[in-house]
Amino acid sequence: MDARYELREHTADVGVAASGPTLDSVFGALADGLAAAQCDEIPDSGERFSFSLAAERRDALLFDYLDQLIYERDVRLVLPVDNEVRVDTDRWRLDASARGVPLGAVEAREVKAVTYSEMRIEEREEGWEAYVVLDV
Repeated sequence: MDARYELREHTADVGVAASGPTLDSVFGALADGLAAAQCDEIPDSGERFSFSLAAERRDALLFDYLDQLIYERDVRLVLPVDNEVRVDTDRWRLDASARGVPLGAVEAREVKAVTYSEMRIEEREEGWEAYVVLDV
């Protein structure tokens, strides 16, 4: 099973549901969902960049990761796409990379923030499932 995401309507916000075989793949799928919530068509341009984060627990790491992608968008003026993540569950750290598509090359909608509202990330028999709500 490959990781996948699905955008869902959520009152004035946007929900992103993701599932995948590993925690790494679900984090990456949620990040790709974040990009899809901002842009319908993604060009092949852009350079890869990377970063690392640490948190005290799984949900905080997920929140901080998606929040960092919004920060990278605002500082680098790029839309982070093709997200790859390695999560260290022993220390709740991650190493991530993304391809930064210049914002001038896309028609992007603004996602203001990630919220803890309804956030969940759970291991199931068939893999991992997660859901986050984005403030638009």
